[in-house]
Amino acid sequence: MSADGTSPARRHRRMTVRVRIELARAAGRQHATATTLGGGGLFVETEELWERLTPVAIRFRLRDDGPLHALRGRVVFGHSASDGIGSKTGMGIEFTDPDATARLAAELERLP
Repeated sequence: MSADGTSPARRHRRMTVRVRIELARAAGRQHATATTLGGGGLFVETEELWERLTPVAIRFRLRDDGPLHALRGRVVFGHSASDGIGSKTGMGIEFTDPDATARLAAELERLP
């Protein structure tokens, strides 16, 4: 969300998903569920919110027989369901690796 309270235009297709992911940062790892995914990032349902701009490594498969996606990113926001911003507690993560992001975006475009 921009400073004036409006949402910026999205550059990538975004879809609702339920994908199990592994998140890793210097302080440890956790497993969580991504509920929104696009070529630019994802939203992760999790009770453990990390600090904004925390670097993170993300690993997941869109399908059981699909390629393993291993991307780098950073936390861009976190919110609790009780703060009135969204209905789910979790974090938004922006991908920062252009090559891995391009591969993921291409696979997303091929999905029905």
